[in-house]
Amino acid sequence: MATEAPPPPPGGTDAAPHGPVQPTTEAFVEVQESAEFGELRRTYRSFAFPLTVAFIAWYLLYVLLSSYAGGFMGIKLFGNINVALVLGLGQFATTFLIAWLYSRHAANRLDPKAEAIKSRMERTEADA
Repeated sequence: MATEAPPPPPGGTDAAPHGPVQPTTEAFVEVQESAEFGELRRTYRSFAFPLTVAFIAWYLLYVLLSSYAGGFMGIKLFGNINVALVLGLGQFATTFLIAWLYSRHAANRLDPKAEAIKSRMERTEADA
């Protein structure tokens, strides 16, 4: 993943000679230990972890049904469409649903908090 900032110059300083001032390692650690950053992480985890567990459980249920409940999965619902096909397509639908929900969650709850942290860090850089 590329970043916009150039790497720090050799010699141990965190400031580029002709570019913007880069935050120090201590500034990053301070932000990481802040309550605001902790809240951002809690907000992310409270969304991502439960959905991840739910999706893995749903996927494993599909795999187990496919392996051990062939009779059930082979039940024709209409025409040549059986339970296995519907549940398999449900995996794709669930994936897109989770991606859409995460996108909304990130835009509404994560991005504003992250932007506030970023803005505060940039102000701190400019003051230095």
